[in-house]
Amino acid sequence: MANYKGKYYVVWKGQNPGIYDSWEECKQQVENYQGARYKAFSSQEEAVEAYRSGPDNAAYKKKKSQILVGSSGPFLPSISVDAACSGNPGKMEYRGVDTASKIELFRSPVFAEGTNNIGEFLAIAHVLGSLEKQGRNLRIYSDSSIAINWIKQGKCKTKLVKSAKNADLFNLIERAEGWLATHPKRSPVFKWETEHWGENPADFGRK
Repeated sequence: MANYKGKYYVVWKGQNPGIYDSWEECKQQVENYQGARYKAFSSQEEAVEAYRSGPDNAAYKKKKSQILVGSSGPFLPSISVDAACSGNPGKMEYRGVDTASKIELFRSPVFAEGTNNIGEFLAIAHVLGSLEKQGRNLRIYSDSSIAINWIKQGKCKTKLVKSAKNADLFNLIERAEGWLATHPKRSPVFKWETEHWGENPADFGRK
């Protein structure tokens, strides 16, 4: 196969340890393999050095050119969220799906004015609240690092200015922030690794 974005994938522990020049080939070796150990590198020379040295060799593991590959796939069962925004700001909506089946669990109304990160923030908060009510603890995936950080901080730090046009959206934001402030123990939220796992299953498909 052709090299995947110029990267070389080292598999130390998997179905067939070795060096691969595409993510798809690497994925076949590590997917569903318990305790898989693998990383991606930007050059063949680094990959060869890393493979020979082993996964814990300190000589290369801190090099800037090294690209850390995540787990072999998202943890299941889990819930994935995403938002869609037409413009920035613009009309916005968000939803959540079961990661494995992609069955839609909820979808927001379309807000007249919002941003993608606000949508992701509210989607995560929605899932957190629902899981708490159900007494469940599942992983949540979002592809917005900003929204994940806002959740951790308990504050939606958007630069969008509140107005009559987006008042309903800000009401939801305030409710979400209030819930986060009173629920410090909640389900974990993780970054969806699009590069390695493919498109977020909650994606609206409007790119």
